[in-house]
Amino acid sequence: MKSPIDPTTRSGPRRQGYWDWRAAGNFIGGGSGGGLLFLGALAAAFGADFRPLALLGLCLIGGGLLCVWLEIGKPWRALNVFRHFATSWMTREASVAPLVMVAGAVCLFAPHPLATAAAGLLGLAFVYSQGRILAADKGIPAWRHPLCMPLLVVTGLAEGMGLLALAAASPFVAFEAGAWPVPVLAATLATLAILRAAVWRRYRAGLEAAGAPAGTRRELAAIERRFLALGFWIPLASAPAALLLPAGTLWAAAGGACATAAGWLLKYTLVRRAAFTQGFSLPHLPVRGQPRTAH
Repeated sequence: MKSPIDPTTRSGPRRQGYWDWRAAGNFIGGGSGGGLLFLGALAAAFGADFRPLALLGLCLIGGGLLCVWLEIGKPWRALNVFRHFATSWMTREASVAPLVMVAGAVCLFAPHPLATAAAGLLGLAFVYSQGRILAADKGIPAWRHPLCMPLLVVTGLAEGMGLLALAAASPFVAFEAGAWPVPVLAATLATLAILRAAVWRRYRAGLEAAGAPAGTRRELAAIERRFLALGFWIPLASAPAALLLPAGTLWAAAGGACATAAGWLLKYTLVRRAAFTQGFSLPHLPVRGQPRTAH
């Protein structure tokens, strides 16, 4: 079938190829890890043991950074990323990363409330920086849309809350009696799921109104049912189930697992599948040396 795009007159939208699954892995690990550090620090203020949460959060952030480091053709050139702090959100993300690691290490080996608070705030800063990285790439309509950054931030928090709900059902995280009980975990997760779904709906509508490339809209539409089922309906249903049914911790954990999986699906699709360039048109292609036709 002949392509509807004439290469002599039009350059159509194309899926970007400079970021692959490893770049998506950075956003997946970094967003989940940063969100878990922030919400884990809040839970620690109410009696939760922050150390296993910090360890998991640091492992996720570290795994994401490892993915993007492996993507670089000459990995030791990664140090050049620190040269543009004033203008680059990628530099700011890279600058926050060692601070997160140091604060998290202090929490692991010498726990202190100030270190916990610092780790939580730095985790939030890491999530925010990642959202700004995509927003700064003006050549990709799906990324430059004003709601892309809020969507990445809120999904990072939803993923972090999902992991916290999972951790609460494990034997590795001790919650003191009455501290962040299971219904509170499930209700907070449901609230973040509602907020994420609302931002998602507005984001999708904004792309439609702005005339985003058909490929972008097609890829996002393809995941919408799964994304909303995993990231909205199941976490929403887990809140009353955790409150009213036996084994409430497991119900909250199930909602958390689905909320986290939905965020990972969204980020992989946004970075890899829906990242089309805008494309442009040249209705009158100039040809050097061609004489003007008389009318």
